[in-house]
Amino acid sequence: MVNARKRFGAASVRARAFAGATYLSYVALAIGVGASPTLAQSADRAAAKTSAAGDPDARARDALAQMTAEEKRGLLYGSFPMLLAPAKRPAGVASGAGIVTGVPRLGIPMQVQTDASLGVNNIGQRKGDVATSMPSGLLQASTWDPAVVEAGGRMIASEARQKGFNVMLAGGVNLVRDPRAGRNFEYLGEDPLLAGTLVGHQILGIQSANIISTIKHFALNDQETGRNVHSVNMGEAAMRESDLLAFQIGIEIGNPGSVMCSYNRINQVYACENKFLLTDVLRKDWGYKGYVMSDWGAVQSVNALTAGLDQQSGEQVDVKRWFTKELDVALSNGSVPASAIDVAALRILRSMYATGVIDHPLEPTPIDYASNGKVARATAAAGIVLLKNEGNVLPVAQTASRIAVIGGHADVGVISGGGSSQVTPVGGWKLQVRSGTGLAAMISRKSYGGTAPLDAIRAAFPQAQVTFDDGTDVARAASVAKAADVVIVLAEKWATEAEDHADTSLPDGQDTLIETLAAANPRTVVALQVGNPVQMPWAGKVPAIISLWFPGQEGASAFADVLSGKVNPSGHLPVTFPASVTQLPLTKVPGSDAPAADKMTRATYGINADTKPFDFSYPEGSDAGYRWFDAKKEQPAYAFGHGLSYTTFKYDGLKATGGKTLAATFTVTNTGNREGAAVPQVYVRAPGKAKRLIGWAKPMLRPGESKTVTVTADPRVIGSFDEKAHRWVVTPGTYVVELGYSATDTAATANVKMQRQTRKP
Repeated sequence: MVNARKRFGAASVRARAFAGATYLSYVALAIGVGASPTLAQSADRAAAKTSAAGDPDARARDALAQMTAEEKRGLLYGSFPMLLAPAKRPAGVASGAGIVTGVPRLGIPMQVQTDASLGVNNIGQRKGDVATSMPSGLLQASTWDPAVVEAGGRMIASEARQKGFNVMLAGGVNLVRDPRAGRNFEYLGEDPLLAGTLVGHQILGIQSANIISTIKHFALNDQETGRNVHSVNMGEAAMRESDLLAFQIGIEIGNPGSVMCSYNRINQVYACENKFLLTDVLRKDWGYKGYVMSDWGAVQSVNALTAGLDQQSGEQVDVKRWFTKELDVALSNGSVPASAIDVAALRILRSMYATGVIDHPLEPTPIDYASNGKVARATAAAGIVLLKNEGNVLPVAQTASRIAVIGGHADVGVISGGGSSQVTPVGGWKLQVRSGTGLAAMISRKSYGGTAPLDAIRAAFPQAQVTFDDGTDVARAASVAKAADVVIVLAEKWATEAEDHADTSLPDGQDTLIETLAAANPRTVVALQVGNPVQMPWAGKVPAIISLWFPGQEGASAFADVLSGKVNPSGHLPVTFPASVTQLPLTKVPGSDAPAADKMTRATYGINADTKPFDFSYPEGSDAGYRWFDAKKEQPAYAFGHGLSYTTFKYDGLKATGGKTLAATFTVTNTGNREGAAVPQVYVRAPGKAKRLIGWAKPMLRPGESKTVTVTADPRVIGSFDEKAHRWVVTPGTYVVELGYSATDTAATANVKMQRQTRKP
């Protein structure tokens, strides 16, 4: 694993496992990305790009040799512009998450960094600055479509470059282990194969604009409670088979220029000075050649430099300026060798050359927000999940003359998740409300923007009288509902960085509202604007349920397209919806009852420690999400992989082969009367293990049309990690292959005999 080609050597083998047969999404066509690229094609693009730019390793070594000691050290730390006095901010440089000095005399530009995975965060920009607000990560993951996610990455990176940024803090792939975690909405689901594949393609899209993408937060940063002080204690095998595998797959596909280490501790050692993660796993095992940056406020000592951290981000928000003042002391007393600076600087330079940051200087240009909005709308349309549709209540008939829209500030806009990923949408915020506590209240507000659902529904049903009620008076709302042909109720639960939820229920009496509306009108459709799975005690009383997640600035228009039938929904859940918190591995969020800290360490972003340090373990180990439910034989409310369509599909003809390679071939047929995209999924049960997703496809099919799909398993997904042998091992025996509509809805099974095989980590 010493060059780009070798790093991607296994990609062609995994292509069939991740994407199944090459598929064509109608949404992909709408945004001009065509067929989903296989991993082999992605690798070829990455290799070609590197070749065109010249050898980044040689160029980085040559540049390093010409640099002074002070120039090298300048690459190792960044400043948070918001905390710099205006006079000290570089003139003419975009103000975002961070800036890192360059070396102008050698043509090495300043790194200008911006958050995040859902668009260009507007922090620090001039008043009124906006950007295209993409749907949440969970909605993007619900597309199960690498091409759509890659197109979104390409679009947000184009805006970042046009605004004057060359580093995006994008590529969030922390697994959803707990449906109460505050940042789940940013991420890409609970399965390492699905999440890793999608984040890899997002990174490919971002870096196609000659911008460094940062996969994050490395690692096990799966909750917000006590994020600066808690320790996640987990064995190596469990980590490798779950969270680390998602990162590994994402890095193999996308080859990001940077990895961001997280706030938390792993097995007692802080992530940003965790030599096991940053050196042994990332560099030695995975052959990663880029650089590691810290999260803002995540550095705890100067020793992080020798453990594998290369760049301290936003040094003002750390307790100390570890890579400047403290490094001076460490160099003078010999605790850190001068060679460590060269190692870190070389990695940073290497990524700047490999991604084209150096060869393509920033030249801010006007942004075509109208075209970019189409990408956001198409993405939302591909990821909206139809959870229930009894009696074909949806799509709403154009003959409907009275439609009631209730709740969710539908007359204002759609809700956005809070924190560093939040993007002020085109058109600005229509409503912002202070919410949350502590750090959450400091860094974000409950915000609404984009097209108002009420306006979008009126546009989609011009013949109907569309009436709105805000839902605050239940009796009044029920009266409005009773007079309508169909009721659309928008339920919501806000989520934000820096705060986890106490439970999975809808707040503010919304359950009572929905039950009352359902009693008043049997044709009540519930649309969920949520950042996490939620409980639905009323699910049996309404005929239709839709998950909009946080749908982005164009989400209301996409929602109206689904309601009217202009778009046939094809989203599938990337997470499990539990029936109750009692089904979860942990019934309480770890640390939610931890003693309060004696004092706040500092009142700046990323530092606040509101609890004393605490440790916890995940009982599920590598069996996160649907794997846990399968192992415990628990029936969720809605399963991972579930999603309905306005047409029907049949999966049959399953043929599986074993030996050294596990493969499954089957046929997908559209048995309905309209065109639609299916998402057939293949799971495998290894002897003594819970089922695991090994691949999927997303073919678009006309009525009556059939396509044959082949999925080949990555041995890491069906195998186990042997810590003593330091190898992935596929044990010999009988494996059960399941072809399904979701993790719990199986269409066909087959048994195969597998031979023992091993591979390096």
